[in-house]
Amino acid sequence: MPATATHTLGREERIKSRRLIETLFNGGHSRSTTAFPLRLVYVRIPRQEGLVPHAMMVSVSKRFFKRAVKRNRVKRQVREAYRLNKALLPPVADDESLLMAFIWMDSELHDSHRVEKSMCRLLQKMGEKA
Repeated sequence: MPATATHTLGREERIKSRRLIETLFNGGHSRSTTAFPLRLVYVRIPRQEGLVPHAMMVSVSKRFFKRAVKRNRVKRQVREAYRLNKALLPPVADDESLLMAFIWMDSELHDSHRVEKSMCRLLQKMGEKA
């Protein structure tokens, strides 16, 4: 990533479309990797109008955290770790996009440093497989 680049996570970089979420989880071409307490599900798709090269979403199950405050805290930690480590993302071709879903798999809260280490491992594993 160039030195002039900023560490941002804009609205267009988040997956919100039901169609894209279904493509990610039901498409049959998704791949998955784990670095506790996170699991990454990702898929490369042909680039569509208005879609950025990398798009992500975060999922925290109500099964693990009954209170929305804790679920929101975990989602903020994961988004921040992703935002700071976007430079580790593998490059994609001009005609494709990479969709990613980060899924929390633990019933315990972790500090931000632990979440960031897991995020780095996930992004590096994804780069090796791609």
